[in-house]
Amino acid sequence: MADGRARASRARTRVGYAALFGIVGAFVIGVVMMGFVWTAAASTPQNLPVGISGPADRVEALEDALAEQDPSPFELIAVDSREDAIEQIEDRTLYGAILLDEPEVLTATAAGPAAGQALNAVATQLQAQISEASHNALVEKVQQLGAALASGGAPSAPGQGAPQQKAPSEAMPSAVPHVTVTDVVPLADTDPTGSGFTAASFPLTLGGMLGGILLSLLIVGTVRRLVGLLVLGVVAGPLAALILQTWFGILQGDWLVNAAALGLMMTATAAFIIGMNAVFGQIGIGIGAVITVLIANPLASAAVPWQFLPEPWGAIGQFFVPGAGSNLIRSLSYFPEAPTALHWTVLAGWAVLGVVLALIGHFRDQADMRVPGNQFETVHAA
Repeated sequence: MADGRARASRARTRVGYAALFGIVGAFVIGVVMMGFVWTAAASTPQNLPVGISGPADRVEALEDALAEQDPSPFELIAVDSREDAIEQIEDRTLYGAILLDEPEVLTATAAGPAAGQALNAVATQLQAQISEASHNALVEKVQQLGAALASGGAPSAPGQGAPQQKAPSEAMPSAVPHVTVTDVVPLADTDPTGSGFTAASFPLTLGGMLGGILLSLLIVGTVRRLVGLLVLGVVAGPLAALILQTWFGILQGDWLVNAAALGLMMTATAAFIIGMNAVFGQIGIGIGAVITVLIANPLASAAVPWQFLPEPWGAIGQFFVPGAGSNLIRSLSYFPEAPTALHWTVLAGWAVLGVVLALIGHFRDQADMRVPGNQFETVHAA
């Protein structure tokens, strides 16, 4: 009886260890929270490629005004015409354009609501400046007209004709120009705010990760896991397209191409998890999950342009699966003229990396299982 109590006492976890695990758990929660909140907290409008055209003095004045802001919200790029600006917006070279000839601001809310909001703010400020300048010009003209009337009210000298009257267009300024805002590539009516597209990013990442974890833990054998990986991509892609495009209308464009992109995105994530498990064991699953969820997903910039993140993290994030996948799906849905080869290549590269890691782990394990013949004979001889 006493021995049983002693063993039970020894089996209990020490209070110090319990407290230590509590501290570790709290730090883990903090890291997870930081991973999810960091993007929203650290992102700020900056370095957004935006076209600019108009008289040199107006362009220079706008550039000087933007230079005073730190950081500057836009990287102004000269465009030849309105048509040139639209072409570069449609191929995702630019997020919008500011045209100062006949004041107009071109936006593309399909590229991200945050970019559209920043350009709409520019349109509001530009309209306020034009209205203020027109008001000042109106006051000046009224003052000039009052002075002319005051001097012309006295009797005219002999032989002197009546004061020359100015035409109404010369006496008073023309109407205040209105800044037009044109959404060149709008979001679909089924997802007018873009919230559906943004919300879909994380489940796609999580789905690929969970698929890789399940295949790693429940399937024995590398070849069988790779077969399961192939089936996962073939089934999950069309299923996701059915939900996101057919059901909710979040995605646009060619259904089959979208299904292929969604399937490759989840396959790449799952392959990476399987490969990490094959090389490092179950701890590799944890490492792969941390890289996928806490590093790659916040850097994906699904909600804001990647330029808004601190340098160079925004650019780096586009070479992880979530970033490349989100950009690929956005281009396929709304920007058919945009180049997508890089995004396809990044996703395929991660899938190949996962398969290669899985094969490395497989052949390493096969080599470890073999026992050299001379050692076998030596053991039996002994």
